[in-house]
Amino acid sequence: MKKFISILILSFLFFCNVSAENKKNELDKLFSQLKNSKNLSSAQIVEKKIWEIWLIHPSDDRRGFRLTELLTQGSRLMNRGELSKAYKLFTQIIATEPDWSEVWNKRATVLYLMNRYQSSLDDIKITLTLEPRHFGALSGQALNYIELEQYEKAIKSYKAAQKIYPLLNSAKKMIPELQELINDQSI
Repeated sequence: MKKFISILILSFLFFCNVSAENKKNELDKLFSQLKNSKNLSSAQIVEKKIWEIWLIHPSDDRRGFRLTELLTQGSRLMNRGELSKAYKLFTQIIATEPDWSEVWNKRATVLYLMNRYQSSLDDIKITLTLEPRHFGALSGQALNYIELEQYEKAIKSYKAAQKIYPLLNSAKKMIPELQELINDQSI
């Protein structure tokens, strides 16, 4: 019986690692497609698939499913404007799973909505350490810099996002507007 349980546990760990590796390979493929998309509609389809992967905890076990449920619950709280509750829930998830980039990104979003821009930037830095291709975090970083009136840094963030997602709408729109703000300030 003990041997059977050991084999079962090893099999489970193996398949979880395979699943995580499959997700990584799928993300690599999607990011390549995103970079090479020729039109916005096809890029947005790829973007949606990337977000679907990011929003699901990397492990396919009960714990991973539960953490995914909690992230979804926190997102609902955030969307309803219950920012304090969302912040607490995302913080709880981070304490349990500090290597999940999307929970850091969600908490960064809540902090931005709470006008806590530097704290949001701190969480975005961790998000980008865990997932350097996180174009959503880079866009969020730009929004924080705009609020802090650090327009050149905002442009750099948007340009970094465009290297990953060349057809990103917000970057295409905001970079010229920010450049105009910088030019107006220098007059």
